[in-house]
Amino acid sequence: MKALVYEGIEQVAFRDVPDATPQFGEHLIRIEAVGICGSDMHAYLGHDARRPAPLILGHEAAGTITGGPRDGTRVTINPLVACGICPACTTGRENLCADRQIISMPPREGAFAQYVAMPDTNLVEVPSHVSFAKAALAEPLAVSWHAVRLGLEALNPAMAFKALVIGGGAIGVAAALALSAMGVEDVVIVEPNDGRRAYLQGIGTFNVVKETVDSFPLVIDAVGYATTRALASAQAQPGGVIAHVGLGEDAGGLDIRRMTLQEITFIGTYTYTAEDFRQTAQAIFDGRLGALDWIEERNLSEGAEAFRELRKGVVAAPKIILVPWA
Repeated sequence: MKALVYEGIEQVAFRDVPDATPQFGEHLIRIEAVGICGSDMHAYLGHDARRPAPLILGHEAAGTITGGPRDGTRVTINPLVACGICPACTTGRENLCADRQIISMPPREGAFAQYVAMPDTNLVEVPSHVSFAKAALAEPLAVSWHAVRLGLEALNPAMAFKALVIGGGAIGVAAALALSAMGVEDVVIVEPNDGRRAYLQGIGTFNVVKETVDSFPLVIDAVGYATTRALASAQAQPGGVIAHVGLGEDAGGLDIRRMTLQEITFIGTYTYTAEDFRQTAQAIFDGRLGALDWIEERNLSEGAEAFRELRKGVVAAPKIILVPWA
């Protein structure tokens, strides 16, 4: 089969690889759409030791089951494979399973390929009225759904239902859409990139600005750099909540003194639970997350150029979806 393979820092190549082979309890899935994630970019830049070259990246995917009793079923893929028996799994926190695996990290190859093998429990059936490109957004949207859910659960109910999202990439936009779906009407996205900010105008009911001096009960850091953490700890209201979902860089930025004196809650959030994923997929199917028309589709064979353009910061759309069969 063909795949887009990460071969070293800022090097990806579209080439032949061994066919994906399903194990017991798994299905072979023909990939119809797969998104480029920020974590794929981190690997591409050599910033993720968990993803060593050579490796097939890509974990935001949807496709069609090939063979077996569910042959032809349209599915979106939860890429996080958990053990199912540990305390984290049995209490619905599969994302914290010590033995978790995720496609695009060894030992599981990713979905920038024509086929991938996944357990049946990781598949959510997609109705015919939903495109594969939109179904592939279930994974990044679930990341934000999980972060927003945790942030709102930690928020003092006496505080205003108002939120700041730092970053207008896919995770930031998804967070804003999840906030709206969960009843938060006053949402602001801070996005410094002029082209992306212009692209985002009118996508949702949220306001997209270059900067803000306002304070907010809930702040979602969807970038995760020292500068964005500094902004988050400065803009969170006393008694407020910061939900940190970005993985831009490892350290720096938080004003720990202010957060301590003002009792600001900091929550690190990682991926999503299986229930978060199912709820997000259903919200997509029901149209509760908007038109989801902020994507740009390209052929998988053109993936190397897509990575280069993302590296240069010249892509306005928050998400590029690669289509292996175009």
